[in-house]
Amino acid sequence: MSMNQSTPSGAPAPEPSPQSIEAALREMGLLQRGEPVRWQALAGGVSSDIWRVDAASGAYCVKRALPRLRVAAEWRAPVERNAFEVAWMRVAAGVVPDAVPRLRGHDSQRGLFVMDYLAPEHYPNWKSLLAAGRADVDVAAAVGDRLGRLHAATARDGAVAERFASDAIFHAIRLEPYLGATALVHPDRADALEALLETTARTKLALVHGDVSPKNILIGPNGPVFLDAECAWYGDPAFDLAFCLNHLLLKCLWVPRAAAGFLACFDALSAAYLAHVAWEPPAALEARCARLLPGLLLARVDGKSPVEYLGSEGQAHVRRVARAWLGAPHGELPALRRAWAEGLAP
Repeated sequence: MSMNQSTPSGAPAPEPSPQSIEAALREMGLLQRGEPVRWQALAGGVSSDIWRVDAASGAYCVKRALPRLRVAAEWRAPVERNAFEVAWMRVAAGVVPDAVPRLRGHDSQRGLFVMDYLAPEHYPNWKSLLAAGRADVDVAAAVGDRLGRLHAATARDGAVAERFASDAIFHAIRLEPYLGATALVHPDRADALEALLETTARTKLALVHGDVSPKNILIGPNGPVFLDAECAWYGDPAFDLAFCLNHLLLKCLWVPRAAAGFLACFDALSAAYLAHVAWEPPAALEARCARLLPGLLLARVDGKSPVEYLGSEGQAHVRRVARAWLGAPHGELPALRRAWAEGLAP
């Protein structure tokens, strides 16, 4: 058994029992035989089983990828993504150590890994802060800065590209359920959505996290901490930027009183990110991001992973705006943001 394997083993791991997980913790040196432990299943994940484990040596988070995601639609994804997530965390820790939890061990045979548990009183979840209307432009800028630094450090790196050649996983867990599935619901926009899918799939420029959502970002004392990199893939960094900015637009419909603040966060995050783009003309990445945004907006109401907080009126608004933008794409983020703001005006 290798506790440090960072590439897929090919075969799905058997479902671990509590006893086997405790055995993994012992083999990692985190638990003594016979030592009492306290287990708590953590909510919120649709793609993995996640537990908090309290032991004498500390509090840990154990994560295991699921073969079928917990959503209404049929959505399966290779469990080998667990190993790519571990590998992404190691790369990220080498670039910005505070940007990820400390990794404690990886058990490829049991299909799980262990990292430090970060308590919410010290590491609040960014989605929870946004839900409360807390639109902090400094936090948004810090997210954009760290994401830009991570992309810049891996841009045009052949060794990293070879290590993260996870195209099949990224297609199964991102491109198909978001852009592909949405194209089936909107056949008159299918050409535009499929073109976005194909452009994203063939653009190979940097190491992509794949799920840069506020729910996967903790705001720690030393800056943002990124979680859930199981979509890690060497591909188009514009996807990460668009994925996160998309959530800031959607939050305007969830918490209308904070919409102006969320749009200021949109500007701050994109500006801080684009300041790091040197591997290609920043305008080229910005244009791909702006074209992706309406596809991702529409996917969050009609794809396989719709956001849970929009009612019928909000969904109708997203469909109307996103479909129009897919027909007449924006090439710059400020223009897109202004158009979104105008659409929110009473």
